[in-house]
Amino acid sequence: MKALLKVGYGCNEHCTFCHTQDVRHIDGSNEEVEAKIDRAKALGHTMVVLSGGESTIRPEFFSWARRIASHDLDLGLVTNGLVLAYPDVVERLIDLRLRYVYMSLHGGEARVHNRLVRRDSFDAATEALRNLSGRGLELTANCVVTRQNVEHLDALVDHVAPLKDVRLKFSWVEPKGGAARLDTLVPPLERAADAVMAALRRWDETTGRSGWAVHGGFPLCALPGFEARYDDLRTHGYWTMSEIGEPDLFPVDDRNKSKPPPCEGCALRGGCPGLFNLYAQRHGHEMLRPRRDGVQSNSVNFVYEHMLTASYREAEPCPVWSASARPYDRARHVFVRHGPKVGRYRALSRDFDDDQLEHMKFVAGQLYLDASRKAAPDDFARDLVKLERSALCRDCPAHDTCAGMFEPRFEDVFGRDDEPVRAHLRSLRGEVLDVGCGEMPYADALEPGIDSGAVRYLGIDPDASALRRVGDRLPRAELHAGVLADLDAGRTFDHVLVLRSWNHLPDPDAFAQRVRSLLRPGGSLLVVDNVAFALARTPAQTRRAQSSTARWEHCRNDDDARAHAALARSGLELTERRGIEPERSNQWMLLYTRAR
Repeated sequence: MKALLKVGYGCNEHCTFCHTQDVRHIDGSNEEVEAKIDRAKALGHTMVVLSGGESTIRPEFFSWARRIASHDLDLGLVTNGLVLAYPDVVERLIDLRLRYVYMSLHGGEARVHNRLVRRDSFDAATEALRNLSGRGLELTANCVVTRQNVEHLDALVDHVAPLKDVRLKFSWVEPKGGAARLDTLVPPLERAADAVMAALRRWDETTGRSGWAVHGGFPLCALPGFEARYDDLRTHGYWTMSEIGEPDLFPVDDRNKSKPPPCEGCALRGGCPGLFNLYAQRHGHEMLRPRRDGVQSNSVNFVYEHMLTASYREAEPCPVWSASARPYDRARHVFVRHGPKVGRYRALSRDFDDDQLEHMKFVAGQLYLDASRKAAPDDFARDLVKLERSALCRDCPAHDTCAGMFEPRFEDVFGRDDEPVRAHLRSLRGEVLDVGCGEMPYADALEPGIDSGAVRYLGIDPDASALRRVGDRLPRAELHAGVLADLDAGRTFDHVLVLRSWNHLPDPDAFAQRVRSLLRPGGSLLVVDNVAFALARTPAQTRRAQSSTARWEHCRNDDDARAHAALARSGLELTERRGIEPERSNQWMLLYTRAR
């Protein structure tokens, strides 16, 4: 886990787009940097990355490198690389555990690169990359894409491609500092994205090493086909960072970007950084092309990292706050207390963004301890233990900023929330259509009515193998392998069921438009499904889940509000609604009737 420490903003280049153009005169004191190196060690980081400005021009640079190594930590640099053009400096730093270099190179020829950095430094930067390549380092050459170099990216590909073990990254320039003048330095999103995609294709064709050329700063929908090649601080393993003058290390985040309304429901949302705030303010978001196809995960793993304390007692101060909650990520960390033990867990997944994770934890209250040995829990009442915010957090002044401490609630919230569903299913009579019946989660409630003949059941599902399992359980059921459009036009039912399959429907609006015609007057529609939830797991449980054959099958993770917004257009009357609340399970229910 990396910590990024800014040591000051002075630099021996003067890039046109420099983020810190207005504060170049500010440098951190030696004491501040040393204290933050020590803090990174105390927090359990494995690497300290020095950045600026340009950290290598500071007279204390080598003493900081020695201090990092003395803590048994690796050294990393974010740098323009000019000092690394000297082979003896590189050797000295490798001896001090230099393992990571993120180096600037903004063109494949001197006239392009030098124009951006406003110094004759292309040859030195190239020599630095040659000195570093093939040394077993985690090495990235980063090109900031501006109006000045956007038409010259192919030359950079050709320049870097022959070097060994060098990743090439194209970063859309952030409208900040020197680049705040959007019309001067920031190329339009579409133009920059097209140029980067062309450069990535050239890299792939030239080298055959597709994973070694990546992009950053772009909303994912702008680079179709290259979504998996996104690269940022988190993909590099950063946990915290600190600017000069900040009192502590703080979690890395994407708060300089936002996701406007079109991003809601986009299949790419979880791993997408969004759109730079200033760019969106100036140019709007009409250029975004959110993806509505594809599948999504319906859960996220918070993986155990560290025992904060094994001996906490009620009378003592909160162990999270007393350890200083500032470095802990409100979205991606969680602390779980069980008796005297308090463990720290962290989510590294990009399936969900920070806003979604915070909503999952603090608003919906859908965080669970995985008590099973299964790759994918399938009996939630037995496999999962609900976690709820500790009473210790209630009056804490950091309640709304801290990652929070959670404790197990030993109650079968799933069985309790399932009972109204089962009661409705047991009451059914007549012809019943079950849309997406393959998982058959409520076979025990439907079975008596089907066996007695009171329910004439038709189950439809595109998965023929799942239907065979349903047939083994319910031999008197009529089953059809297909989709709703396959049903005979004009066929109607007394009841329609969508039981944990709403979020599998590829087009809920189309279903809402048709469902009224499927129901006879007085008939009912029951829709039940789950929102996304978080699981606190051990590393072994997480590895087991990630190596399993469990598939992503959700097209969305709608809650009852989103589902009702679609079904309201059906013309059916909503008669019962059970939404998501922190003290309940992650299951919601909607019941509609068709007027007689």
